[in-house]
Amino acid sequence: MTFFIQISCRSAIYFCKFIKSKMIIMKNSIYIVLTFLCIIVGCSTANSKFTTKKNPIASQSDTVRIANEELEYEVIIIDIGFNSWLNSIALPRNYYTQTFLENKNQFYITEWNIRAAQPTLYNPNLYEQIINYDRSINYGYEVNYLIYNYMIFFQNTYKQNLFGIVPIR
Repeated sequence: MTFFIQISCRSAIYFCKFIKSKMIIMKNSIYIVLTFLCIIVGCSTANSKFTTKKNPIASQSDTVRIANEELEYEVIIIDIGFNSWLNSIALPRNYYTQTFLENKNQFYITEWNIRAAQPTLYNPNLYEQIINYDRSINYGYEVNYLIYNYMIFFQNTYKQNLFGIVPIR
């Protein structure tokens, strides 16, 4: 009877070793399968449905136009995002006085014209043309308001500094 027990103990030991080796194989198999799943999921996210922004074309809503037939002037601002910026971020009309706007515009436009006249020093794509702004003409509040806010928008959007401290909005 002791002989039978010894054989049984040996068989049990071999059986335990066999089970242990199978468990190690299964454990390694699970790690390998999980690794492959992670690689597949990781690679598939790179090809997901993210779209890149295309260069938007300026639409009618991106254009701000002011005209006064009596003074024979026209202000047209075409810059993508300015109209929505003006409606959402800019301070409201009548926040500034007309004198304040005229003074700031004089400084901003003078610097703008200096940069527009020197395309080799400054980016000609930013300063495409000179702005004809005469301080002696009363353009009214609306024109000065739009020019001032465009200068703030321009400086914040294109990281330019035309004059003094630029309000961050």
